[in-house]
Amino acid sequence: MTPSSLKKLALLPVLLLLSGCDWVVMNPSGDIAAQQRDLIILSTVLMLIIIVPVIILTLFFAWKYRQSNKAAKYDPDWHHSTKLEIVIWAAPLVIIMILGAVTWTSTHLLDPYRPLDRIAPGRSAEGVKPLKVQVVALDWKWMFIYPELGIATVNELAAPVDTPIDFDLTASSVMNSFYVPALAGQIYAMPGMRTKLHAVINKPGVYDGFSANYSGEGFSHMRFKFHGMSRADFDKWATDVRKGADRLDGPRYLVLEKPSEKVPPQRFASVEAGLFDKAVNRCVEPGKMCQHDMMAIDKSGGLGMAGVYNVTTLEYDKRTRRGEGGIRSFIAALCAPKSAPAEAR
Repeated sequence: MTPSSLKKLALLPVLLLLSGCDWVVMNPSGDIAAQQRDLIILSTVLMLIIIVPVIILTLFFAWKYRQSNKAAKYDPDWHHSTKLEIVIWAAPLVIIMILGAVTWTSTHLLDPYRPLDRIAPGRSAEGVKPLKVQVVALDWKWMFIYPELGIATVNELAAPVDTPIDFDLTASSVMNSFYVPALAGQIYAMPGMRTKLHAVINKPGVYDGFSANYSGEGFSHMRFKFHGMSRADFDKWATDVRKGADRLDGPRYLVLEKPSEKVPPQRFASVEAGLFDKAVNRCVEPGKMCQHDMMAIDKSGGLGMAGVYNVTTLEYDKRTRRGEGGIRSFIAALCAPKSAPAEAR
């Protein structure tokens, strides 16, 4: 066997390992993800301009000035070279300036809260109506509400190609992370908060979506399929969802909110109005004060002693929701500080 054959044989295990890699991050199907990929490549190339010569020169100097090489020049008094100093400092400085400019522009252009300017290279997003999708990270599944279509799904997401998608995201109990590598970068979903993501898919297909932030026992199975469809296929999909009988309302939401794993896709033909806002404000439960109402009261001066119970239950009984049990809170006594006015005490 020739030496070249042996080299090819030695590379075979590496090629077999690489064949199992999913290069979706470097070969995405959405314009935002493609711009992020280009940013990764550009940053890597710029850094390699410094790293590769340093590695080569390190090996070269180690070989040239090895102890056994008596022909190498020995100059123990050498201490300075203006040309070498210029190269050593100028090259990294230029790279840092370029990286800084790229970071500044890309941070603003790829801001997940910024509406899309384009849907593809050379194609403006102006005049293209976005698809609004409300996302709730539950334990351990994903809920998607289409407020303009009046439908909802669990662990199934669909969108037409070349159409901007405006995501509003929140979580029911703990912080999570929404990530479809083919579509865009990950974005956090947090309880009591609303985050945003703007993206677009440019190629029809079925893509993987999952949670990128550990959120408990069922985290590994917190996955869903994202379907990129033509406009006609998406309209048909939405029509099929509307033909169902299930309705997503407050009581059904509270059932879905309980921890469960490996939940199959579910569809809801109708959705209670304002359900996502209640999920954000942690007041899906009947009779519970919404977070935004409490903040408005606090802004106006508060309710004093009458509002203490609302504060004690603001945590939304999270432990009970996650199946960890819990004790209902009661106020046994209230004490005013000595510095308070006498009438308040």
